[in-house]
Amino acid sequence: MKALFASHQRTKLDPTSDTLFYEMPRFVTHVDDGFIQQLTDLYRERLQPGMRVFDMMSSWVSHLPDNMASEWVEGHGLNGEELAKNPRLDHYFVQNLNEHDQLPLADQSFDAVLNTVSVQYLQYPEAVFAEIYRILKPGGIAIVRPFRIACFTKKRSPPGAMPVKPNECIW
Repeated sequence: MKALFASHQRTKLDPTSDTLFYEMPRFVTHVDDGFIQQLTDLYRERLQPGMRVFDMMSSWVSHLPDNMASEWVEGHGLNGEELAKNPRLDHYFVQNLNEHDQLPLADQSFDAVLNTVSVQYLQYPEAVFAEIYRILKPGGIAIVRPFRIACFTKKRSPPGAMPVKPNECIW
């Protein structure tokens, strides 16, 4: 697999484990209402009722349309308390993808994989995207929506990859 970043580009300003950073739940919204509406509209346009959905790097909110019934929504994130509060998840698991990039999910088991405003925190995105490909059913869809800035600047990878402007993170 071709590496996207050199080893020096995979470091973060804060070298501690992301598991420790996300240990305390943050029941906050990291994006504004306009962004959430656009994302929900995109999901409504691209996803179909009855799909098996993997909500990767999720939290207490999934942004899926309220009136869209999925066959199954599997959640993944770094804080179990946040994931437990997400009413759209049928099941979830906690895993640090920067330390363990192999997903404990069956091959070709999901119609859709979603990643919202989190891809910029991956140190090995090529390995994670290979896993996305592995778990997607043939013809499946992956929707990866990065944010224009990274709110947790010390945890993004590679450092300096995304601009940060004061007062632009929604807490």
